[in-house]
Amino acid sequence: MADMPEKLSRDEDSLRFLFLLCSRDPLTRAQGLENIARAFDAWLLGYGSPQELPLIENRNEVSTDLTPLIKEQLPDLCRISLMCPFKDVRDGCISLLLDLQDRGMKIPRRLGKGPSSFIPESETVPSDTEKEEVQTLFVDAFLQNNRLEHIVQVMGYHPEYLDCFLQTQHYMLRGDGPLPFHYRHYIAIMAAARHQCPYLVDLHKAEFILNGGDEHWLKGVDHVPQKLQDLYEINKILAHRPWLISHTHIEKLTRGNDNWSLSEVMHALVLLTHFHALASFIYGCGINAEIETDNGHTFRPPSISDNGVSSDSNQNSHSSSPTSATDAETGIEELMERMKKLTEETEEEPTQEEMLKRFKKVGSQSAELKAAAEQPSKADIMYFVKDAKFTYEDFAKRESEIPTFRAQDYSWEDQGFSLANRLYTDIGTLLDNKFTTTYNLTYMTMGDKVDVDTTSFRRSIWNYIHCMFGIRHDDYDYGEVNQLLERNLKSYIKTVTCYPERVTKKDYDSFMREFKHSEKVHVNLMLMEAKMQAELLYALRAVMKYMT
Repeated sequence: MADMPEKLSRDEDSLRFLFLLCSRDPLTRAQGLENIARAFDAWLLGYGSPQELPLIENRNEVSTDLTPLIKEQLPDLCRISLMCPFKDVRDGCISLLLDLQDRGMKIPRRLGKGPSSFIPESETVPSDTEKEEVQTLFVDAFLQNNRLEHIVQVMGYHPEYLDCFLQTQHYMLRGDGPLPFHYRHYIAIMAAARHQCPYLVDLHKAEFILNGGDEHWLKGVDHVPQKLQDLYEINKILAHRPWLISHTHIEKLTRGNDNWSLSEVMHALVLLTHFHALASFIYGCGINAEIETDNGHTFRPPSISDNGVSSDSNQNSHSSSPTSATDAETGIEELMERMKKLTEETEEEPTQEEMLKRFKKVGSQSAELKAAAEQPSKADIMYFVKDAKFTYEDFAKRESEIPTFRAQDYSWEDQGFSLANRLYTDIGTLLDNKFTTTYNLTYMTMGDKVDVDTTSFRRSIWNYIHCMFGIRHDDYDYGEVNQLLERNLKSYIKTVTCYPERVTKKDYDSFMREFKHSEKVHVNLMLMEAKMQAELLYALRAVMKYMT
């Protein structure tokens, strides 16, 4: 594994420069805009403290040209001018950009239209939405994270879920907990890199620096303390084949000179599973790179050939192909009829033997679904990846070697929740609220149909994901999966859950074509949370076996 280039990131002062604008108080924001304008004026005129004078590259001479200090703020300024819930800040940033442009500075433009390359910008929730509940959450997110992220804007379709998500993520990254703050963000980088997710890697590299992290660590996982390197095997297994984790993995972490406490292990497991799952959501919804990242903006002028879409090929913003005869899918009316029939059926309940047979059939059919084409690895992420060839392997093909995980023997509700809370105070409660909210979330609609009971459809998606990870719910009839989930949807679920970096816009467009974008995002929320819960169940069972 090669090292990263020496030039890794901006320093902490540079990253914090525009934080002056992150305040609920309009007077504080106005003062912040004024201070930023004054600093830009001074730098344009060549005034600055000795610490602000950048060294000429490869020389020991000092440059009096301070415009590079402005240039490195421009992408962030561009982002805030478009993605801030406060109108005064957006307007102030636009004025600053126009003024700098008039004074000869090149101004960046964003690549990509809106927060998602799969969803038209006109159909996403705007940062200045008039929906009070959503606007409140957008303000909270902006103040917590010093930005309104694209993922938050897309989740804005579902404010009840977004509220749970923001609370939980804020607690695990910024709240009380056993791990140092810079460790938390480095673990996020390690987790996101397993699914080649530059969106999360870029965000948390910046957060790592902001929380006092050593820039040297960003050269790759070989440059971190042994304690973090010891976590890598669990990271790899949980991301792709969580059924392989055992109590011996936990034991290795808690022994030796660089040992982890069980509380630290619990915190790390939550972070790893959260960011593995979040990478699936990011790819499943085609989330565009944040504007200030390398893939999110350009200083080039637009050309005739520009389509305004991010050049990051793995946002996979390919145009949708026409439906072929072999892509025939279940329409909403037919799906509603099947759901209704399931609720009205009074046939004798199948035996446990028959239920097991149906579970195995669903697993075998999932294994038959072809994986999407592999995408080229992203070089700037592979510094954080070891054993890149280790990927998802269909559980059904290993079932003879590895026993099925029976949810009745170890469930989130009966065992996992309490163990998580015991080792990492309050995290079990927060996660339980998020899982429950996602599982039960419904607006009683499907496409343009209203008053629809979607319970069986939602349950089939959740349990199908668990099935792909070898988790069986004894009280669930897996025959429902084949009745309610058409092939394109199953294929999409498998790709998003197991190979998220391979998702394309065609995949997104081809499943449940009558669904609104908000409903497709809802499906992705279920995929994310069911995946996280599946990984956590295996991890928590391993911790319990180690403790006993």
